Amino acid sequence: MSKEIWVCGEALIDLIPRGEQKVAIVGGGPANTAKALARLGFDSYFIDGISTDSFGGMIKDQLLHDGVNLKYAHYSDKQTCTADVSLDKAGVASYVFTIDGTATFDFTNDWLPDPAQIKPVVLQIGTLATIVQPAADILLEWAKRVAKVAPIVFDPNVRSSVLPDRPKYQEAIAKWAAISEVIKVSEDDLAWLYPEQDQIAIAEEWIKGGSTLVIITKGSYGIIGVTKDDVVSVPGVKIEVVDTVGAGDTVGAIVVEAIVERGLKVITGDVLREVLVRATKAAAVTCSRAGANPPTRAEIVG
Repeated sequence: MSKEIWVCGEALIDLIPRGEQKVAIVGGGPANTAKALARLGFDSYFIDGISTDSFGGMIKDQLLHDGVNLKYAHYSDKQTCTADVSLDKAGVASYVFTIDGTATFDFTNDWLPDPAQIKPVVLQIGTLATIVQPAADILLEWAKRVAKVAPIVFDPNVRSSVLPDRPKYQEAIAKWAAISEVIKVSEDDLAWLYPEQDQIAIAEEWIKGGSTLVIITKGSYGIIGVTKDDVVSVPGVKIEVVDTVGAGDTVGAIVVEAIVERGLKVITGDVLREVLVRATKAAAVTCSRAGANPPTRAEIVG
């Protein structure tokens, strides 16, 4: 098995409000996670289509600058996906996406890396790439092959503005959950996907279905981890929030860090608590500054 951590999904441009202007910032949940893992010192390989347009150039330059390996990226002259971001009074982001015909979702079997040959240590995947068709179906079949050699960490990162049909979204989530060892999901995701259902019970159903660990992020209220033996809850870290962009992606990176360094089987009980506390500290750093700007290992205090 290689030391490669594969992160698959979209890198796009977030158009973030700054006063009267919109500022272009590299974003996309999977790209944020790849960047967070690279800043933590891991061999982070990002798998996506990247445009040769100016926005694609920004994406390429920033990911390379942060130490992300783009060996498996696929370049084309199709345009880059953009996300027009709005922030509420608490700094919580909402998004309107430009998706159709973009390089960002140009996934095909002829360029995706072969897991049987390379044997990555983990695949982290999620957000729009797991619901935007035809990319989602192509990636699901590819991920099933990855699952034979490495654990899959799935982050639904729900974007109901892109797929407002709740039953269809639930169907997509169920397919990905069925092949994923770890599911990281926010309480807001769960509230939209399964309204008025108990969120711990949903996590326990995923565990019964074959997942080993479910992480539920609760914003400033902290994080819950669910395994077959434990439900572990830790509080959030109190900070002055600039915005929440990339916070959940940072949590995902810390979970992957724990899988690589400790092994998934031992992430339960006190070890799970340690991982969740570290994740809250890392997410707090991300929330303390603008955009998806995850911490280095040295910046996670304690």
